[in-house]
Amino acid sequence: MTELQSTITCPECGHVEREEMPTDACQFFYDCKGCETVLRPLKGDCCVFCSFGTIACPPIQEANGNGSPSCCC
Repeated sequence: MTELQSTITCPECGHVEREEMPTDACQFFYDCKGCETVLRPLKGDCCVFCSFGTIACPPIQEANGNGSPSCCC
């Protein structure tokens, strides 16, 4: 089952926020609610949830669940 909630931790200030992940697109930008830093995916990651979240984005979860190569957008 695909999880739609992930907790993002800001690498700049350490602020933690639980967020709902989109199921129809990758989220490339995220505004930290603690310090207003705009987070972007790390090199090799498809979205901010894969880089800074506790749970990978839904497309990656689904790919890992069915043995497909981990690919998103």
